[in-house]
Amino acid sequence: MKIAIAAEIAPAKTFIPILEKLDAEVIGLTHGDGASELLEEFCSSIYSIGQGRGKEAQKRSNFKIAWLVLKDIFKAVGSLRGHDIDLLLTCGNAGDVRKGIAAAKILGIPNLHIEQDIYNPIEMIAYSNLVTVPSKQYKNLVEERYGLVNVRVIGGYPQASYIKKTALHNVEQIKNMYNADDFLLMVLGGDVKSEDLPEIIKTLENLHENILIAPYRFDKDHVLNLVKSPQLKVLDGFVDLLPIMNASSGMIYGAGMGLTIEAGAMEIPSIKLAGFHSQHASMDLAYKLGIPVVVVEDIPDALENLKKPRGQWLIDSGEKAVSNVVELINNFDNEKSRSSGFSSMRKIWKERSKFR
Repeated sequence: MKIAIAAEIAPAKTFIPILEKLDAEVIGLTHGDGASELLEEFCSSIYSIGQGRGKEAQKRSNFKIAWLVLKDIFKAVGSLRGHDIDLLLTCGNAGDVRKGIAAAKILGIPNLHIEQDIYNPIEMIAYSNLVTVPSKQYKNLVEERYGLVNVRVIGGYPQASYIKKTALHNVEQIKNMYNADDFLLMVLGGDVKSEDLPEIIKTLENLHENILIAPYRFDKDHVLNLVKSPQLKVLDGFVDLLPIMNASSGMIYGAGMGLTIEAGAMEIPSIKLAGFHSQHASMDLAYKLGIPVVVVEDIPDALENLKKPRGQWLIDSGEKAVSNVVELINNFDNEKSRSSGFSSMRKIWKERSKFR
């Protein structure tokens, strides 16, 4: 079997425990920094299909964004063509999913998509042959809200299985690296808008704590220009977050499913910023884990009561989810269904418009 995967960093971590159990040749389509480093030992070849949606002070026009997406779709088509791919795997709700599924549709390659964001999926999953979700509750939701007809329950989050097997650096080594005996970690992810940054930075400075800031989806220099306190250090755009999380006294993050799964599985005392979503599966998961979801101004109060999440169940269910996905892949010809199609895509697009 020949499989292609399209992945940013968090989806790459979801795929790794699955790939470890598959007897397949794998082609990697990577999106943004860091994913290729994670996947190189599992892939016979890796192709870049573009960068993630970086956030800077200057926004791109809709025309510019559409042109970049179109270019990346044709990059993906060129990367997949000629490899006789049997199946494309996708996960998450970022640009790698849209570009990967669009390219697979052009080439007639079937797709299995692992959906975790639930309330804000990429509209192109309407053209997947199989969509997996973590629970029966979410299966009912995506069928009723989006009209998806090809949904399977896998019972958990495979990324938690990856975290269980990850070897972390020595805590003292990390502290020495960043010259901080005790520090908080702030991750600026997809739930943070550029206009939120000044308030976030000011709030962090008023804590008078040593804080490492991972800009993640933001330009490092843009964040540096907002920082006045020497207690705040801005990291490079791509760093391996897991060892830093493990060495921190706690984490504040404005991101979605990937970091929520990691915080829960590693039981890192954490605070999740509410962001601009009224509903999101990462918020559901945070509440279930006992991670407070707060607005920026409530960060100081939340830090007073910081506790470890209740996350062991994530690892146990993650192992089961990996086995269930592997079984679906190995029996894909029997399991695959027709895609949900245009009417489903319109319903998803309408829901996504709430988050623009």
